Amino acid sequence: MNAQDYAMSRRTFLGALAATLAAVGLAPAGLRAADKAPLRKVIPGTADSLPVIGLGSSRTFDIRSDETALTNLAEVLEAFFANGGELIDSSPMYGAAEQVIGALLQRIGQQKRLFAATKVWTDGRQAGIRQMENSLRLWGVPRFDLMQIHNLRDWQAHLQTLKAWKAEGKIGYIGITTSHGRSHRELEEILRSEPFDFVQFSYNIADRSVEERLLPLAAERGLAVLINRPYQRGDLFRKVKGRQLPDWAAEIDCASWGQFFLKFIVAHPAVTCVIPATAKVHHLQDNMGAGFGRLPDAATRKRMLDYFAAF
Repeated sequence: MNAQDYAMSRRTFLGALAATLAAVGLAPAGLRAADKAPLRKVIPGTADSLPVIGLGSSRTFDIRSDETALTNLAEVLEAFFANGGELIDSSPMYGAAEQVIGALLQRIGQQKRLFAATKVWTDGRQAGIRQMENSLRLWGVPRFDLMQIHNLRDWQAHLQTLKAWKAEGKIGYIGITTSHGRSHRELEEILRSEPFDFVQFSYNIADRSVEERLLPLAAERGLAVLINRPYQRGDLFRKVKGRQLPDWAAEIDCASWGQFFLKFIVAHPAVTCVIPATAKVHHLQDNMGAGFGRLPDAATRKRMLDYFAAF
């Protein structure tokens, strides 16, 4: 998006977005009619499903009273929902992110399709309860669809609360998370013995350590899998800077490196949803494009790996 695009008024932008989405059926241009609905995956053991592209909020939503930034993030959220997005993931660890999400949901209007996911990140059972109740207040939602224990922190204490809250209908699903390769052995032991519904960890085309044990375990245990750090904090883009997508990327309806990286992830049979974080509308729209059209099969994923490894 160029400087002139950024200068468009909010009303002009949203009008253009609405017209574009209506013209293509909420999907990127060039797709076959059969591929113009967002790709979804079933949450194992349920009749529920999620679009394969969600939205993270680490760093990107940690802003304070900058009205320009808030207006921009409101446009990001509106574009997210307009493109079929549902799952938004946050945490008390992410500074002001939960407060900002709540304010923006109120600004743009609550979304019926919102799948609200956050985390508990503190020590002690009562402190965890207070933190989760505060998160509920900040978001302004009636309940969380998914509550996760962030980075395994005091997980034994929080799990007892989450089990009780799920039984009472206060939350929909229970999850546990880690990131950038931490605590995988401990996480594996926990998943083998405790009744989680979701697990979240890092995975991308350059960091595939979870393919060995955690992804197979999630499939075995019937867990939904959320993926964070899909771009390795931008390292993947730096590696392919100046490089062209292969011509055969069009065979999987892939029009950018971002979509190349995301489609590689969501094509894994055990992955449910990937949650790239962004504060830029044009990046959001590009990310959402990975949730439409064809996904690579196993042979094409191998081809993608080989192509990327050559750089």
